[in-house]
Amino acid sequence: MSDAAAVWTVVVPVKGTPAGKSRMSPGVDSALRALLAEAFALDTLAAVRDTPSVGRLIVVTDPEAGPATARRATALRIPDVEIVPDPGSGLNAAVIAGLGAAGDAHRAVLLGDLPALVPHDLEEALAAAETHPLAVVPDAQGTGTTLVTARPGAVLIPRFGAGSARRHREAGHVVLDVPADSTLRLDVDTEADLAEAVARGVGAHTRRALAPAELSPPAVRAPSPRR
Repeated sequence: MSDAAAVWTVVVPVKGTPAGKSRMSPGVDSALRALLAEAFALDTLAAVRDTPSVGRLIVVTDPEAGPATARRATALRIPDVEIVPDPGSGLNAAVIAGLGAAGDAHRAVLLGDLPALVPHDLEEALAAAETHPLAVVPDAQGTGTTLVTARPGAVLIPRFGAGSARRHREAGHVVLDVPADSTLRLDVDTEADLAEAVARGVGAHTRRALAPAELSPPAVRAPSPRR
């Protein structure tokens, strides 16, 4: 490996529809779920934008179902941002579409539901990933996946879904030594996850989305500013 730090291409799949965040309770209506899913994605993208080793960002989304996400992602002025159409065949198919556009670079796939993500945590993980052909960061529960990476020449086949952390390990991804409390592991699927993210500090888009809302259980009020 060269002494120069790698420049990463990051693929972020964004559903951007009312089907997003389906694991939240029925008390959270579809319109709010869609609003939160977009806010989480935009805060994730904002953190990626501010991560020094990221040179290119690919957002995979349905331009018809989630046009606001695509427009606002472009408005973030991320260098070399691309919007790749989601083929509509599930998360792994969306990731494959994004990876197809990435070419044989240092590639990372980051899920777009990390509203508390801070650039420092992503930067540390990407630096650690440089030494492995394939690597993975499990979520806070240890069963799901928030980040997978591949060096040039390595074949990255996404295995997102139930038990994805185990499946990525079995496929040769090295588990990165990312602290349990890293914001990179704090994905949000439920109201409890959201309460934890709010306690840690979410981004501006999520704060605005939550401002008129009260979600329970647990109640989520007055999000704290991100560090």
